[in-house]
Amino acid sequence: MVCKKRTAKRKLVMKKIVSKDLDFDIQLEEILSLDRGVPVDINETVKNIISDVKENGDESLIKLTNKLDNNNLSLDNILVSQDEIEFASENISNELKQAIQLSHDRVTAYHQKQLPEDLNYKDDLGIELGYIWNSIESAGVYVPGGTASYPSSVIMNTVPAKVAGVENITMVTPANSGKINPLVLYAAKISGVDKIFKIGGAQAIAALAYGTKTISPVNVIVGPGNAYVAEAKKMVYGDVGIDMVAGPSEILVIADKDQDARNIAADLISQAEHDVSAQSIFITDDITLAENVELEVAEQLVSLPRKEIAFKSWNDNGAIIIVESIDEAIKVSNRFAPEHLELMVGNARSHLKKIKNAGAIFLGPNTPEAVGDYIAGPSHVLPTSKSAKYSSGLSVFDFLKRTSIVECSQENLNQIGPAANEIAVNEGLDGHARSIDYRLTKK
Repeated sequence: MVCKKRTAKRKLVMKKIVSKDLDFDIQLEEILSLDRGVPVDINETVKNIISDVKENGDESLIKLTNKLDNNNLSLDNILVSQDEIEFASENISNELKQAIQLSHDRVTAYHQKQLPEDLNYKDDLGIELGYIWNSIESAGVYVPGGTASYPSSVIMNTVPAKVAGVENITMVTPANSGKINPLVLYAAKISGVDKIFKIGGAQAIAALAYGTKTISPVNVIVGPGNAYVAEAKKMVYGDVGIDMVAGPSEILVIADKDQDARNIAADLISQAEHDVSAQSIFITDDITLAENVELEVAEQLVSLPRKEIAFKSWNDNGAIIIVESIDEAIKVSNRFAPEHLELMVGNARSHLKKIKNAGAIFLGPNTPEAVGDYIAGPSHVLPTSKSAKYSSGLSVFDFLKRTSIVECSQENLNQIGPAANEIAVNEGLDGHARSIDYRLTKK
């Protein structure tokens, strides 16, 4: 349905472009190339923090934690005790416990279906080929803390690791005056986290990557964080694996004339309230709907608790794009490669194959992106900043390794060895050639 036009209480100064305009490509490129990153150069700061923790271990970890996270912790209490976890669990309402448990169960069920099988087969020469899957042995999960405490982040990052078979999962999260949000602790408890430490920032990433006397190093680090966490993950990558370097949150909504402007505006705001650097894009082939959505965004922002954040995000980074058709809307969306894509059009599934670049797709008018954040099943850890053009959301595959298997008989080696030998000699690697040649049966 199309909402009637009405006067908004607050006027937004936002971008609106039309594909029929001669300068449309120029205007679109301006939106695509917006720099939504952190303007200050934190590279040197993060490099020094990592170096400090590598060199001085626990001593630096405690010093930096108390200084940067405004705590007063010691080595005796940075590890969350079992008593703290149980106390937190006892002080959560049954309704919240049930909601978190449902989220955990649905995310577990979804990721169990991703588990791959080993492969073993004989080719036409009788050579045995295949591969086996092994889980990564240890993982570190970073969960934002302080004013932004997200139990959903615990579930979405930990469950795929647990389903994959990771044996040791260490969680780090900043404490607020020595305390961690009870919901975060409860989510960690039911998700199977082995150890929880009250540390955050770049120093926590360094501790996970290189270890200290108190914290064992891990093989892979996952989870969202601020700019310092993201930069630290970039710097330790190679020494450990990481899931991705996440940028500000994004949503792109494609809708036709039959959709509800109120719902569309609410979905756009749901991402804008994350951060002033978040981006919300609306694309439609109906100008009346575009105008109504613009009015709805302005009206809904008035009563939003995080309206100042959402208002700046929408003004600085948001846009409404009016196109000639839904097919054209999808082509534009593929250029954005959004983290979240809502396809609110008739027979939405019929357009699915045309979408090449998106972290997650939400089909139809009754699938708001927020259900993906909490309860649907897939992990909400998704590629941002156009990286959906070449990467995927977090899954069990981020915690698995595939190892190739090859087995030749003497007859097999006699059949394929001479060709391998020929290539090795041509490449100037005589040692390679000899290792094959010595095994060949000579006539």
